[in-house]
Amino acid sequence: MTPAEELKHEHQVILMVLAAGRRKAEEAAQTKRADKVFFEKTIDFIRNFADRCHHAKEEKQLFAKMVERGFSLENGPLAVMLHDHEQGRAWVRAAADALPAAAAGDAQAVERFTRSLLSYITLLEAHIAKEDNILYPMADRVFTAADQSDLAAAFARVEKEETGEGVHEKYHQIAHELAGA
Repeated sequence: MTPAEELKHEHQVILMVLAAGRRKAEEAAQTKRADKVFFEKTIDFIRNFADRCHHAKEEKQLFAKMVERGFSLENGPLAVMLHDHEQGRAWVRAAADALPAAAAGDAQAVERFTRSLLSYITLLEAHIAKEDNILYPMADRVFTAADQSDLAAAFARVEKEETGEGVHEKYHQIAHELAGA
């Protein structure tokens, strides 16, 4: 599996959680009550799998390799991806901040929570489409076989040293649990 294929596979897992999150957020908007346990797990998944694991591979490894091959971090596709990551983090912070009151039934907090979470989900769905269909193919066109090998090794290091042993598998299990909720 190439590094881009690995990232695309992770996208499928993330999209599964986003779909479940959208469904439950729309339900919360209707009932004016947020499922605390479900959304705490969703936010944990987003922060630790989508951001800490997946985005770390992109930002620290893939994007860095693309810069080595002539891409700019200040403008162009990498700048757009980094901006999306930062905007996504802001939406997740806003959702997490509103969740306790939303779970307690505060109607205004439910509105803030669902607006923030749905904004994040919409942003990330579009972001994933841009990466899968534009960014990764661009990277694959400029990467050498050695680049691909270096990235695969770097991704494995992220999984082992930064994410932690067994954490990736744990979040895959949580994704399936959330998708079935």
